[in-house]
Amino acid sequence: MKRRKFLQSSIAVTASTAATITPLIADSKHLVQKEVYEWREYEMQFGSDSGQLETYFKTALIPALNKHGVKTVGVFKEWRPSEPAKFYLLTPYSSLDSYFSINAKVKSDADYIKNSAAYNSVPASKPLYSRFNSCLIAAFDGFPAIVVPSGSRMFELRTYEGYSEDAVRRKVKMFNDGEFPIFSRAKLNPVFGGEVISGDRQPRLTYMITCPNMEERDKGWVAFLADPEWKKLVGDSQYANTISKISSAFLVPTSYSQV
Repeated sequence: MKRRKFLQSSIAVTASTAATITPLIADSKHLVQKEVYEWREYEMQFGSDSGQLETYFKTALIPALNKHGVKTVGVFKEWRPSEPAKFYLLTPYSSLDSYFSINAKVKSDADYIKNSAAYNSVPASKPLYSRFNSCLIAAFDGFPAIVVPSGSRMFELRTYEGYSEDAVRRKVKMFNDGEFPIFSRAKLNPVFGGEVISGDRQPRLTYMITCPNMEERDKGWVAFLADPEWKKLVGDSQYANTISKISSAFLVPTSYSQV
């Protein structure tokens, strides 16, 4: 009877551990918590006042997120603006639990409610944006937390779509097995990245790199592709056929972006 109770208790503990929604990675000494990112893409309406959306970001949303524990919120525009304009919002959370709890706190925060009143009063006849797309990203094991760069710079957001879940799993493994040092040597400085766990165009992963300017970015990719370690990785058969589509967006931070 004691053995049966012990086994039942062990199974319950194992199930509870497996059910946790906080992504963790392990090394020989300790557990390291991986971040979760929300990435939003806003497409503005033709003729709408983008300043109203930016005012909402600056005076309502970002201060509320900062107040409740999000340290750095990134807001970006296109390097070469399209028409209608697009805005991109990056919000890092320490975990999936944190994503839910912080958003609940923000929605009920008195200052946020007051400061977002004008944004919420935009009439249906004059919407600011068509819609915004949103996805959640679980950080790579090999790059578990955002790195905020300094100085004037541009950003490249790259998205890799795979033909199957296994293809993306193998591409994620390729990143974790050795791509990050190659990025650093090529001066294509990673900012954040991971596997998209909720959103459209699944399965896919996405990551952001940064350089001082487009010229340095181009030099960096030449160096990356010429790196002996990259050639070794890309020649490994386990990483064959991992990507079916690559897309890039070139972005610059707004004046109030914290990334």
